[in-house]
Amino acid sequence: MILVTGGAGYIGSHVVRNLVDKGYQVLVLDNLTTGHLKAVDKRAIFIAGDVGDPNILDRIFQKHPIQAVMHFAGSCLVGESVEFPLKYFQNNVAATMQLLQKMLDYQVHNFIFSSTCAIYGTPNNNADIDEQVPPNPINPYGMSKLMVESILKTVAQSDGLRYVSLRYFNVAGAHTCRELGEDHNPETHLIPNILKHLQGKTTHVEIHGNDYPTPDGTCIRDYIHVMDLSAGHILALELLLKNQEQKITETFNLGNEQGTSVLQMISICEQITGKKATVKIKDRRAGDPPRLIASSKKIRAVLGWTAKFDINQIIKTAWDWHQKHPEGYQ
Repeated sequence: MILVTGGAGYIGSHVVRNLVDKGYQVLVLDNLTTGHLKAVDKRAIFIAGDVGDPNILDRIFQKHPIQAVMHFAGSCLVGESVEFPLKYFQNNVAATMQLLQKMLDYQVHNFIFSSTCAIYGTPNNNADIDEQVPPNPINPYGMSKLMVESILKTVAQSDGLRYVSLRYFNVAGAHTCRELGEDHNPETHLIPNILKHLQGKTTHVEIHGNDYPTPDGTCIRDYIHVMDLSAGHILALELLLKNQEQKITETFNLGNEQGTSVLQMISICEQITGKKATVKIKDRRAGDPPRLIASSKKIRAVLGWTAKFDINQIIKTAWDWHQKHPEGYQ
């Protein structure tokens, strides 16, 4: 059985669906602070609770034969992390330490960690970012994820932990079944905000800066489909489960290796939806680098992962979900 923390969230729910489709038994632990019960596959066992609660963790590990833990639970808003840093260190670091301690107490040594490209901060050049780029987070969210990666490395040296840390770039899109999608409150991600505007839910789309050193002056980002991301998690899990005698401590980027600017993204959304956006230019946001594109060469070489969805398919699946669920999961 696989324990998925945060399995009611955007990414976690897609991974849970993928796991049960492949025949895994899955237990989801989620406090539903930002997750949605309707997003949890009914074939999985669901437990409402906090990943930092030692009593709930004891009950789970005592009752269920957990083989591995996939850890998505945590806080992930950059702006909020700047305003409330202690919340991020509590939810993302302290709670993860509690989870790791309970895993080791019950001899569960396989761990997959939801990390982020935010640990890289603002790279000094325009080269694609690989795993050798020195981490330099510029906000408490990225700091908290880097702290956990450091903890994993240290614990693995002494307590037999085996782990894969996956550093995501910009996750987007929705499941092709049209039942799972992105529903955050507040919504901070570009694609759903554009699509919500094109649905008539907002008056305009904001661009934060159009004077960056990029071809059209707007920031360029690497977008990866949530189903491609989910497939990477399954490959990481299989790496751990099929090589139990090996000491595995791996870190992989997960990105599409293609850059799309904010203006390009708006244009593609307009083409796919057949609607015209109203755009307002705002000041730059502090800490926004002009260009962030992943190198995913390592995960392709080691795990054979490939991205199957391009940017048009990412937006098409997201639009399909937003049309079917105009009010989200509510």
